[in-house]
Amino acid sequence: MKNLKTFLMCACLLTAVSISALAQEKSLYERLGGEAAISAVVDDFAGRVLADTRINKKFADSDPTRLVTNLKSFMCMATGGGCKYEGLSMKDSHKNMGVTGGEFGALVEDLVATLDKFKVPEKEKNELLGALGGMKGDIVEVESNATGTPLPKKFKPAPAMGSKEDMKAKAKMEKKSKKKDN
Repeated sequence: MKNLKTFLMCACLLTAVSISALAQEKSLYERLGGEAAISAVVDDFAGRVLADTRINKKFADSDPTRLVTNLKSFMCMATGGGCKYEGLSMKDSHKNMGVTGGEFGALVEDLVATLDKFKVPEKEKNELLGALGGMKGDIVEVESNATGTPLPKKFKPAPAMGSKEDMKAKAKMEKKSKKKDN
């Protein structure tokens, strides 16, 4: 009986310590510095990508405001910040872009340069890069080390943010969403 009480007491103590340790672990979003830090990182990263001749042709027809806004929202959501990302999936948003493995690698290099500029600790940097690496299959369509390839003519970018076409697309998505809910 005494051994059983000791065992139960130890089990309760171990559970309490485990719960306490889990509660103390902050989300990646919090460890990166929250909304302001993610916004600054995305602004710098987008600037690098749009200036990088190894990959900027892929964004030539994209609305930079939409790109940055969606990227901030996606990064916030993906790191546990509680934001709601309303853009397309990675697979759908990169469909027909013809992104090569080399261009994906160049994008990762630009992200690493930005994270280094902001002195993001290794643990957080590796978590972020690991998440991006997991999306490679949804983004890369051409297994090649080539960079600077042209955007295929069959790619149709999302409309500019706030345009009539954008508003129509949003209304259509909301209508679909309401049908699902009913």
